[in-house]
Amino acid sequence: MADNVQTAPRRSRKDSAVKNIWRSIRGPLARSAAVKATLVWLISAYLKFVHATNPRLQGSKDPCELERDYHPMIVTCWHGQHLMAPFLRPGGMPLVAMFSRSADAELNAEVGERLGLETVRGSGGRGSRSRVEKGGARALLALKNALKQGKSTAIIADAHGTAREAGQGVILLGKLSGRPIVPIGYAFSRRKVLEKSWDKTAIPLPFGRSVVVSCEPVVVPPDADDAVLEAKRVELTEKLNAVTADAHARLEQAA
Repeated sequence: MADNVQTAPRRSRKDSAVKNIWRSIRGPLARSAAVKATLVWLISAYLKFVHATNPRLQGSKDPCELERDYHPMIVTCWHGQHLMAPFLRPGGMPLVAMFSRSADAELNAEVGERLGLETVRGSGGRGSRSRVEKGGARALLALKNALKQGKSTAIIADAHGTAREAGQGVILLGKLSGRPIVPIGYAFSRRKVLEKSWDKTAIPLPFGRSVVVSCEPVVVPPDADDAVLEAKRVELTEKLNAVTADAHARLEQAA
C-alpha cells in the first residue's frame, strides 16, 4: 500500500510536466507553415485512404442524385460527423463550405480545400434564438452569393456547444437564398468516437462500410417570420437526427 501511495504523486507530476511541455510548443507548431502543410497532407491522405477502404452499402444515397434534384443546394450535417463530407461532392460540382473562424478550424479548412472544397470562414449562429454574429453574417452573405452563382454550399447545422440541435445560421441561409436545405447522415461502421469532445466527433477507420442517408429537404419561405424560422429550425433538427439514426441502423443491420 505504501508503494502505491508514493507512486501516484510521481505519475501525476510526470503527466503534468508532459502537458506543460506540450502547451509550450503547440503554439509555435501551429504557426509553422511547414508543420501545418505536413499535417494537412497527412490528414488528407488518411481521409482518402478511409474513403477508398469503406465501400458504401447497397441502397446508400447517391450524391449525384442530390445534385440532379437540388443543385444548387445547402448541404448540412451534424458537427462531429463532417470529416468525410468532402467525399460526398460529385466530381466537378462546385461546393462552398463554411468553417469556423477559430484557430482550431484553420487546419480543417485547409484539409477541406485540399479535398476540393471552396471555403468561407464564419459561424452559423449559437443556439436556436441567438442572432448570428458579425463574422457569421458575412459568411452567410458569401454563401448566399455562391448559391446565386450556381454553386452548392455546405454548413454544419449545430452551433458550437449545442450538439444535435440546429442553429439559426443554416435556416437564415435557406430563407435568404430560397434554396433547399438537404440533411445528410454519413456514417461508418468502424469509427473512434471522441467521447469527451462536445460534439462526440467520430473519426472513421479504414476497412469498414459506409452509408449515406438523406431525406426530403427543408425549404424556408422567403417571407418567414420568427415563428416560422423556429419551426423550420426544429424541423431540420428532427430530420438530421432521423437520417443519422437511420444511417447507423443500416450499418448495424449489415454487420
